[in-house]
Amino acid sequence: MPVKSSKPSLRIRIAAASTGAMLLCSGIAAAPAFAIPANDTVSIAEIQGTGAETPLKGQTVTTEPSIVTAVYPGDPGTLGGFVIQTPGTGGKVDTSKASTGIFVYTGSTQSTVSVGDRVQVTGEAGEYRGLTQLAGNIEVTPVTEDLPAVQPATNDWASTAATRENLESMLYKPKEKFQVADTYGVGRYGELGLAAGKELPAQPTQVARPGSAEAQAQAERNSAISVTLDDGTNRGFAASPTQEPRQVPYLTREDPVAVGDSARITEPVIVDYRFDKWRFQPTSPVVPGEEPARFSGSADPKSAVGGQMRIASFNVLNYFTTVGQEKGCRGGNYSTDGTYNVAQNCDVRGAFDQADFQRQQAKTVSAINQLDASVVGLMEVENSVKLSEPKDEALQNLVAALNKAAGFKKWDLVSVPDSELQPVADQDFITNAIIYQPKQVTQVGRAQALGSEAVAGGAFENARTPLAATFTSTKGGGKHGAAPTTVVVNHFKSKGSAPRTGPNRASGDGQGAWNAARVAQASAVVNWIPELSKAAGSEDVAVLGDFNSYAQEDPMQEFYGAGYAQATEDDYTYVFGGQVGSLDHMLVSPSLKKRMTGADAWNINSGQSPLLQYSQYRTTALDYYVANEIASSDHDPYIAGFRAGKK
Repeated sequence: MPVKSSKPSLRIRIAAASTGAMLLCSGIAAAPAFAIPANDTVSIAEIQGTGAETPLKGQTVTTEPSIVTAVYPGDPGTLGGFVIQTPGTGGKVDTSKASTGIFVYTGSTQSTVSVGDRVQVTGEAGEYRGLTQLAGNIEVTPVTEDLPAVQPATNDWASTAATRENLESMLYKPKEKFQVADTYGVGRYGELGLAAGKELPAQPTQVARPGSAEAQAQAERNSAISVTLDDGTNRGFAASPTQEPRQVPYLTREDPVAVGDSARITEPVIVDYRFDKWRFQPTSPVVPGEEPARFSGSADPKSAVGGQMRIASFNVLNYFTTVGQEKGCRGGNYSTDGTYNVAQNCDVRGAFDQADFQRQQAKTVSAINQLDASVVGLMEVENSVKLSEPKDEALQNLVAALNKAAGFKKWDLVSVPDSELQPVADQDFITNAIIYQPKQVTQVGRAQALGSEAVAGGAFENARTPLAATFTSTKGGGKHGAAPTTVVVNHFKSKGSAPRTGPNRASGDGQGAWNAARVAQASAVVNWIPELSKAAGSEDVAVLGDFNSYAQEDPMQEFYGAGYAQATEDDYTYVFGGQVGSLDHMLVSPSLKKRMTGADAWNINSGQSPLLQYSQYRTTALDYYVANEIASSDHDPYIAGFRAGKK
């Protein structure tokens, strides 16, 4: 259908600035530059070229008559420009040929064009951080003749991985379904990570050994299927003492979008490249409720893992009963109620004030009680004695809150003797912990800790001290009785804060910083277990926790080499950079593996937007907080079931 315009023939001059940058894109080679005769018009395809940057870079060009497909006003924080495309193009596109769309940068100057207008544009061809554009002194001339309409391109996204540059700035509406792969940025930048197809992008070292061809193939696959659904702006959403909050697109209070939800593009979008990512931009800044995509999904049900004894692992995201306000800490995550939500840059790592703590505790209690494991190994609990408070004060508080919510004395805690721990001066402000249900299991003997390795020069000098306790089931067991099962709780050194030199620097193989330290920690635990098994009189051992290592990384190989196996291998507990993986694991000894009845990760946290956490309470225009188990942490809990008997 021809596109008509009611605008008079009028030349508009718009001044805009631009900075050049090279586009890096797999499969795209640089094209030679060429000059055009003065006063000649050029097609958008000639400006785009099929190389890494426009062959007309630095030249002032005038396009042939084109159609406006998207408009972004020049307000602060917006993209500041509009998009034009060659008439009659779109549909099933030959991506070996140059793109027929281009972004026109007008900056803070408000252009008067609208979607559907027919125009010719004069400006300087160039690149800005990987995006081909026209900029400089922009002149827009309305066109009076009828032009064939632009149709959205319909190519499958993954099929364009090597030639995506040749779809840049074109109108696009794929028929395929996507999955939500990342929700982290929706509250900060109004963007969601999407993945084409039925599988989510996975951390390469989750599925293959670091540096292997298989890991590289996974990384390439991740790139091929991934794209970011954006909101047509560069504006943030969070409140501050000087800035009003904004409503976040794509995320509703009634049905918040989560990783794994299906997604369908329902309105045409623009294929865009900004901030080192390929993006789908709406054709104008998004208005919440009018987004160009629809989502569907449901909460992940807790699996019935069976067994008379159920063991779980759960990183509870800095459960501190001592709050930052009490210690004069700096506050973070400003709330629209005029307070802050979390403590920053101090020894207290959790909530900023008591109201925040109560919101955090409500979620933590809901998650643990619904998880309903017999034994739970916890990570990131306040080490109260390090704050000059009674030992286990925070853990006792958590147990009391769990019992109050349950309506009976459901839980008890494992107290670790001081003789098993390193001196308080060498302890961390965060600790591991173990809680259990006395009606389901009985603790056998006293708890132990690897305190000897948590001092200067020890493997756990820079990580949390491993703890261990042995339990037998109060039910089942048969004529041979219930088998003692030792639970070893760990929290290895994180991947961040990389040293610049030495064995713990980030080597670039995907394992991050401090890998050598984590290998030493894994080795120390493996060497400790025979002592634990001897004391328990049983080789049935579950080694669990936050290992800060994906499944195929070097630290995990220490356990596999010693005969320990993953309880299950096809689950994830963490999402980072739009890729799923498990930093949290449960490893079982060969004898315990024979008793296992089931295992599963409960995906209630890692795939959720941080806006649902207590720490983001009322940071944007809508309040997403609900006092339930959803978004109780950034890690998912993990649970496995076991038969009680020795056979």
